[in-house]
Amino acid sequence: MSQDLTDRLSACYTGAVFDVMRELGVRNCLLPREIRPLDDTITLAGPAWTFSGHIDQSASADETLMAWTGLLSKAPGGSVLVCQPNDDTLAHMGELSAETLNARGIRGYVVDGGNRDTDFIRRLKWPVFCRYLTPADVVGYWVADKLGEPVKIGTVEISPGDYVLGDVDGVIVIPAAMAEDVISKTEAIMGEENALRNDILEGMDPQEAYKKHRLF
Repeated sequence: MSQDLTDRLSACYTGAVFDVMRELGVRNCLLPREIRPLDDTITLAGPAWTFSGHIDQSASADETLMAWTGLLSKAPGGSVLVCQPNDDTLAHMGELSAETLNARGIRGYVVDGGNRDTDFIRRLKWPVFCRYLTPADVVGYWVADKLGEPVKIGTVEISPGDYVLGDVDGVIVIPAAMAEDVISKTEAIMGEENALRNDILEGMDPQEAYKKHRLF
């Protein structure tokens, strides 16, 4: 079921998903607009696996890397990693980690923080959504913790198993219990949008097209 929903969600776009969730009464579903894709052409979709971290300047390089490689080992294949680093100074993703996660079948990464080795990751075509870029890494400064526990980014709480969709417009989170319904309704809206588009291209008045399809 998870793979089926992921494949179907991958064919959607955030605008249509947002419209569906708005109709369902859910507005608090968008991550802050400052979180942007490294590559605007890539869509990220899948169930979330969440973790957080914190600055610890007393930690040794070995301690920070043991914590980081530990989370790389535990991240479940097929998931989207979602990180609340509680830090705005360091890169919380880089070349070797992206290569490792990609090889392990992790679908991508969303972080309320930074990224480095950006050119390499862009060439890898592995989706990363982040706030900023910096060459400064976590070694000796930042420790990953609370693996697989809910995190909050902006005003949105993300739990493991919630679905994440990211594209050039931003990142939207779908609670796990709503995922099947939201994706089905999004697919229906996208089909209706195609019919509306065809009517417009064939010369139908835009207001008449709206009255016919009740969307625009």
